[in-house]
Amino acid sequence: MNEDNSRYLNIAVIVAGIDEEYQYNIICGINKYARENDINISYFAAFGGILGSRKFDTGEYRIYQLADFTKFDGVILMNNTISDSAVKEMISDKIRRAGVPTVVFDSGDIPEFCNISINNNEAMKEIVRHVIREHGAKKLNYISGPLANPEAVDRYRAFIEVMAENGLSVDEERVYFGEFRSIDGRMAIENFSRSKGETPDAIICANDAMALAAISALEKIGYKVPDDVIVTGFDCTYNARNYSPSLTTVKRPLYAAGYTAVGKLAEAIGGKAIESCKLVAAPVFAESCGCPDCTGEDIKDFRKRIYRKTETTNMNISFLNRLTAGLAETESSSDHFDVIESFIEELDCEKFCLCLTEDWRDSLDLPSDPEEEYASYMTAPLIWDKGERRSVGYYPSSKMFPELMETGGNINYFLPLHFRDRTLGYYIITNGDFPINSLLCHTLTMNISNSIENIRKLFHLNKAMDELDRLYSIDPLCNIFNRNGFIKRADEMFRKCAEKKKSIMLSFIDMDRLKYINDNYGHNEGDFALQRLATVISECCESNSICARFGGDEFVIFTAGADEGDGEALIRRFNSKIENMNRIIKKPYRLSASIGNAVETADGNTTLFDIIQRADDKMYELKKTRRAELEKIYPSETSTESEEDSKAGL
Repeated sequence: MNEDNSRYLNIAVIVAGIDEEYQYNIICGINKYARENDINISYFAAFGGILGSRKFDTGEYRIYQLADFTKFDGVILMNNTISDSAVKEMISDKIRRAGVPTVVFDSGDIPEFCNISINNNEAMKEIVRHVIREHGAKKLNYISGPLANPEAVDRYRAFIEVMAENGLSVDEERVYFGEFRSIDGRMAIENFSRSKGETPDAIICANDAMALAAISALEKIGYKVPDDVIVTGFDCTYNARNYSPSLTTVKRPLYAAGYTAVGKLAEAIGGKAIESCKLVAAPVFAESCGCPDCTGEDIKDFRKRIYRKTETTNMNISFLNRLTAGLAETESSSDHFDVIESFIEELDCEKFCLCLTEDWRDSLDLPSDPEEEYASYMTAPLIWDKGERRSVGYYPSSKMFPELMETGGNINYFLPLHFRDRTLGYYIITNGDFPINSLLCHTLTMNISNSIENIRKLFHLNKAMDELDRLYSIDPLCNIFNRNGFIKRADEMFRKCAEKKKSIMLSFIDMDRLKYINDNYGHNEGDFALQRLATVISECCESNSICARFGGDEFVIFTAGADEGDGEALIRRFNSKIENMNRIIKKPYRLSASIGNAVETADGNTTLFDIIQRADDKMYELKKTRRAELEKIYPSETSTESEEDSKAGL
């Protein structure tokens, strides 16, 4: 990064939940300053703490392990957007070790970093005082963010302090701790309803998302805001300003905070000493507490914006549905990447890089520990750059980018790809606002992740099926077809020959005196002899032949398009090769076998098993004529091995 692209500043931003309005406004400020000053920004963004799944969060948060802060000139840490305290500490430690200038927001608990804060505490105090003193509220409930978040602590402390200064006590049953999510507002109302306490005069919420959800939940159970219950929020989001009733809230200079953060960081990188600063937030009193509305947009502008937002959402839903359907039809990784490529242009970005761990498909043991590093190497099978497609075979994960950035003013979004807690890779969107403008970015990420996992599972399923087929078809001792494998493949060859009225040859081979070898030299030696005989038989097969161990000491060869001359040639090859094998192995016994050939024209009146039986009969006729010869080869063997024993494969 800074060593490869030293003409431009490169700044990393660590953030969670980039589809939220708080993050959006700060990011817009960051991007504005970066584009004006040719600074490259790389967002490492997760959607942790949203779905209530620890394994999912582990997979999301691993994107922070990818960020090598030593490759950046500075870092902006949006620590207050990450709910997991252990993850926050891990990130802070990595930044400290990198030793690069860092700016944080509302995180005074990290004194070594420049802190851009907003006077949350004072603004919240003004809201609570207003509700108590101007509207006469005495029974107040509170919906808080997580106390692991410093902003949540600030706002909750302000609530407690104002309650105390007005002689009001804080009842634990009237406080609900959430995660700053919309669903927490609904769950808080359900929790308050179950407590069977008196209806509160007011519900103070630590952000707008929870406040709006709380109002909706109250209306569903028959309460009107503000007539029955006052509800206030915090952040002055677009939805809060244009809801009905419009929300009493706190307006914060978030855009200015993002813009200021990059400016201070650029100064620090340039060698200037920078100090933390505090921006001013102001309360906005509106309809939800009973005050006149002064927050909403002009109705015509509001209608236009709502239409554009709805239209964009509908287009994104259509895009995702079509992408999901296309990915569901793919059965190979190449088809999968082709489908993704066909939809990238709709993301309205300059560049899209799909980056996967080098063993994403082959390994069954992908990282699942949140502090485990990324794989050492990545592969980028799909790089879409202004309509052109290419790929990068392998590159070190420490580079993060599969290709060098050669210009400044680029905005990059790194988003994690994983299945539950197992890392698959990440993708990078460059110079496109889809990640912050669309509410469906997270859904897109999950769809791509799940489809990659499906391809991965299909690959391993096919491997397992191939292995099962091999185990079903291959004799484990002799490593040639067993009876099942032979019948499956020979039957297909037989049908093709029957269609063309071609002749075939079936050779049935029976090993001589396997029982003698087992009894006198042990079963391991008997197995060795069977393996060497299988080698000889396999070497005798030509391109139009297949062979198999049919059972015990019996073997078969199927040859398509053969005649009587081919049978004689096979016997000559077999005898030559088995003599050569005996010279090589130098055993106290001799390998030998009897062969019976049946040559016939394949047709619809004869089955493969009929021909196997006739070859078997010919082999035993030959074996009878060789009895005296075999007695000379094995002089110490008694006559205990009957023809029936041999025929049974003993």
